[in-house]
Amino acid sequence: MASNGEEPRSGSPGRAGTGSGTEPSPTADAAQLDTAEDFEVLEEEEEGDEEDLSELPPLEDVGRPPAPPREDAQPVEQGRGDAAEDPQEWLDVLGSGLLKKKTLVPGQGVDTRPRKGQDVTVRLKATLEDGSVVEENPALTFTLGDCDVLQALDLCVQLLEMGETALIMSDAKYCYGAQGRSPDVPPNAALTLEVELLAARDAPDLELLSGKEKIELANRKRERGNFFYQQADYVLAINSYDIALKVIGSSSKVDFSPDEEAELLDVKVKCLNNLAASQLKLDHYEAALKSCNLVLEHQPGNIKALFRKGKVLAQQGEYREAIPILKAALKLEPSNKTIHAELSKLVKKHADQKNMETEMYRKMLGNPSAAGTPGKCKDKLPWSIPWKWLFGATAIALGGVALSVVIAARN
Repeated sequence: MASNGEEPRSGSPGRAGTGSGTEPSPTADAAQLDTAEDFEVLEEEEEGDEEDLSELPPLEDVGRPPAPPREDAQPVEQGRGDAAEDPQEWLDVLGSGLLKKKTLVPGQGVDTRPRKGQDVTVRLKATLEDGSVVEENPALTFTLGDCDVLQALDLCVQLLEMGETALIMSDAKYCYGAQGRSPDVPPNAALTLEVELLAARDAPDLELLSGKEKIELANRKRERGNFFYQQADYVLAINSYDIALKVIGSSSKVDFSPDEEAELLDVKVKCLNNLAASQLKLDHYEAALKSCNLVLEHQPGNIKALFRKGKVLAQQGEYREAIPILKAALKLEPSNKTIHAELSKLVKKHADQKNMETEMYRKMLGNPSAAGTPGKCKDKLPWSIPWKWLFGATAIALGGVALSVVIAARN
């Protein structure tokens, strides 16, 4: 693939992360990733699944809407006979007013628009509302529809004709969102993008990629997933990890060396681990469990997969199954404080769960508690004494009446 990297740094267009000058430094990347939970850190070399995403919210997409309005479809001013597209006409791309496109220089026709899955090259200039330029790239290349770049760019380039230059005004939602991009893009910042479509071509055939090319492509998609994970956009993170896994799992007509096979497996494990982390964030427990199990099939001693599997089972209330898995992870890394804390928490929850079950069974079987017995005896005692006295008194009275009858008969 022609894109030059996925992970953004200061100077790249946020959710872009592709194109020259957009690859992050390892130090900066690690700093961002370390903001996560201790053991959930997505390291520079980390973790997604060939997971069915049908259960997840669909990614926003504009499809292929009709061509923007042209001059010949609108009332024409007196003296203007051309049929070219009105350069001042704004197109509300999503119908919400948050993403708008305006043609500055018309292109070569609707038939020249790029298709999803193609590799496109654009000239890009991104500015803030105050006019500050935060990105300039004369030839940014990415795969259209793969979320390799800012959503605003990915959505609107689908509407560009070859050679067209357009202005795109985007809300922060489709750029860097609430987090922004340090140090040049503040949180919740809207961007204006000037884009020219330079080229579009079919993406390379995955079956014909060399081992090195396939590894590089899968890693770019994985790193893009890491970017979305940092942005707390877990749906798009899953999408990127899934694309990376499909690249890795695609058939090949090229022979790979043992080292390349081993490296592809390593990238796959990282994607699956990160996929499980993203699925956990979305409470997709069954999917996360599947991702963890796929990792453990390849690497039974993978600590991250063991830890996350334990967390998934714990979230499902399966403490008895989760505890031995976390113990196995702790045995592999005894100094890990996060595993210690999680295990201690689960042991307590399991003990509480057993106590609740014991009490529930006692009630179901009708076994009185020790504290309840004296109370029941007390309840019986006040009633038992009066009835005995009443019975005795009645017997004596009847006996007296019978004796009187006998004496009277004899007389």
